[in-house]
Amino acid sequence: MTTIVAVKKDGVISIAADSQSTFGDTRLAALDDARWNKIFQHGDSYFAICGSAAHDLVLQSALKKMKKLDFSNRAAIFESFRKLHSKLKDDFFLKTDEEEDDAYESSQMTVLIANAHGIFGVYSLREVYEFERFWAIGSGRDYAIGAMQAVYDQLAASDIAKVGVETGCMFDVASSLPMTSYSVAYVGAAPAAVAITKSKK
Repeated sequence: MTTIVAVKKDGVISIAADSQSTFGDTRLAALDDARWNKIFQHGDSYFAICGSAAHDLVLQSALKKMKKLDFSNRAAIFESFRKLHSKLKDDFFLKTDEEEDDAYESSQMTVLIANAHGIFGVYSLREVYEFERFWAIGSGRDYAIGAMQAVYDQLAASDIAKVGVETGCMFDVASSLPMTSYSVAYVGAAPAAVAITKSKK
């Protein structure tokens, strides 16, 4: 699994991730992994994924193949991942089975997105959350969230993210250093699409 965090504070958004990949009981550390950076950029957004290691190349490829995807607000991200889900099934052979009582097909991944408009989390049934201060995903998330809460008022965004990943790596067996991190200036929420109804007089 992994520890991936994102933080928003004082006009800056930072995203950071550990570098370990895990195959059952085998750990692949950055020393032996030629491509250990778990964060990738598409357009003006940074993406990091937890789940199957296959998701990384699959999502990067799918994003390149699709035009006019919008990641600037919660509603737009939902629509983008709704479109991506069909592409993942048709072109990349995604297995959507998860729990029998799930309301919808699963996309089988959890994604943290950071861009100038905010911090967003996308979960397996394409639920989209926007986070006001910080969030974390992966097996080290609980440690990271607790650590970031403890230092949020004292540090800058990039330093808070660093503390989150370092703490996840300290206590989670599936996370380890080094980490990568990126920061962008926060410009505020992009306007969500609004349906306009014309009334007849």
